[in-house]
Amino acid sequence: MSIRKKKPIGEHVNPIGPRSVYDEAKRFSEAVTMAYHRYYKVDTRIVRICNTYGPRMQLYGHGSQTRSFCYVSHEIDGFMRLTKSSEHLPVNIGNPTEFTILECVQRVLAVTGSKSKIKYEPLPQDDPKQRQPDITKARTLLGWEPRIDLETG
Repeated sequence: MSIRKKKPIGEHVNPIGPRSVYDEAKRFSEAVTMAYHRYYKVDTRIVRICNTYGPRMQLYGHGSQTRSFCYVSHEIDGFMRLTKSSEHLPVNIGNPTEFTILECVQRVLAVTGSKSKIKYEPLPQDDPKQRQPDITKARTLLGWEPRIDLETG
């Protein structure tokens, strides 16, 4: 019997789909950053931002896709810790507490007391169905992990 592990972030991307410019730009940026570090000895850091939440978020989908939102000010704390480290390889900064978008909407409505109706929109093509970062490296290397839960944020 084999244990199936979660796929790393970015493993299931369509290089020619509607999200391809976004997905490929992230990979290109990391590749260029590492090239400058290796060949030109530039002191670099690579942070992988994993679902920051705040105003003007896009509303779409049927609500079953998952995300792991991290409050922006705490995420910036992770960035600052990374800048003070000597780590040159990518580090995920995000919240591993996973929930569905529908659960998120229900929490927001409960916290705000809003009587807004939930409107379901089509899920964009190639939109990830699941997002949950592995922040083991941020925890061990930077002593960082999110402390602000969704309701508090």
